[in-house]
Amino acid sequence: MKDADIDADETDRLLLQRMAAGDRAALTTLYRSYHGRLCRFLSRLTRRADLIEEVINDCFWVVWQKAESFKGESRVSTWIIGIAYRCGLKALRQRGDEPVDDEGLPEDRLPSHDPGEDRELRDWLSKGMERLSADQRVVVELVYGVGHTLDDVAAIMQCPVGTVKARLFHARVKLRNVLPALAGDQLTQKESVP
Repeated sequence: MKDADIDADETDRLLLQRMAAGDRAALTTLYRSYHGRLCRFLSRLTRRADLIEEVINDCFWVVWQKAESFKGESRVSTWIIGIAYRCGLKALRQRGDEPVDDEGLPEDRLPSHDPGEDRELRDWLSKGMERLSADQRVVVELVYGVGHTLDDVAAIMQCPVGTVKARLFHARVKLRNVLPALAGDQLTQKESVP
């Protein structure tokens, strides 16, 4: 873990301790710190902005209630993202929704990117990610987008590390197979535009 990650985790642990003592300002600080990350992460489960907001609120209700019981066996970010993941799956099940079958998110809810990043590249990668199963998308996002270790992802998804490795392997194979075809589609579309 990098020094910045260690410092962030220590700050998060202090905020959880304050929350356990009933400090609402600590909850507000933690919520603001995680909101963007959780929006990006949950957009891999559903494109419905209203559901994403509901899941984030449900997640932080659980975090508020369970702050005192956090044992410190993982990073706080792993714990919070795990709660968000389970809240997201529960919300989808309750509505009978399939993961990521709705129309695109508004622009302000799309995963963050570097300002200089090419929009065509983002669109191309998003189309590739849509071809993955929900579990594969989540694993790819957690490992490559958020930077969690395989052990962290296993804790978040409550599955063995071997399952995480298999999902990541199959996601990479599928992306390796579909991305060139998608790039060809984009080139064909560009060439046909006068």
